[in-house]
Amino acid sequence: MDEASDKIVRLKLSDQVFRRLRQLVASGELSAGDVMPSERALMERFGVGRPAVREALQAMQNKGLITITHGGRSRVNALTAGIAFNQLDDIVKLFLSSEPANIEHLKQIRFIFEIGTVQLAAQKCTVGDADDLAALIEEQRGHLGDAEQFMKSDIAFHTRIATIAANPLIHSITEIMLTWLFEYHSSLLLWSGREETTLTEHTEILTFLRSNKDSGAIQAMQNHLNRAGKNFSSIPRV
Repeated sequence: MDEASDKIVRLKLSDQVFRRLRQLVASGELSAGDVMPSERALMERFGVGRPAVREALQAMQNKGLITITHGGRSRVNALTAGIAFNQLDDIVKLFLSSEPANIEHLKQIRFIFEIGTVQLAAQKCTVGDADDLAALIEEQRGHLGDAEQFMKSDIAFHTRIATIAANPLIHSITEIMLTWLFEYHSSLLLWSGREETTLTEHTEILTFLRSNKDSGAIQAMQNHLNRAGKNFSSIPRV
């Protein structure tokens, strides 16, 4: 038995208040949009001083659970997949920068994930969805010659496909995963013809989505990701 692991650690008062507040949100006593109790009310409820309450409220905001408005009352945020995954942002960026192989692993995950996503999207794509994707392709075409904006439009196109899948987790994971890849890659898409190739491939994917042909959409996405994956350097952006 590891005696050190059995030792009881006394939590700071602010940590205890944070846990109690988080439980109030988890239980539904505090719901999305609710105004948080005043600092004084929380001090009286938990029997602690103002510093502990303020630290706990700041921790709640840092976790995305509430929004503190200076000069006004804090409110409880709606819990979304985006808020959850954004909590991972800093640690994932450190993870990716610590070892080049981690970026390659993330690219593999992207391939598997987007193939499944485009299959779902093809089954659910409406005329309106297809028109939105067509508009995004034209927006991306307008950024020819501007690598950063071109890549941001690329992310918007793939994220919109994720939206069609009608699963908020898929949408949030796709958006943050592509953002991570963009952060840690230098695009080589400005090589002659590569930007136009991307636009052509996006148009092909759209063609199959518009006709609700999932097998064709899967193959088009596979071709696109296989080709695009070879056109990124693994040099971290600084």
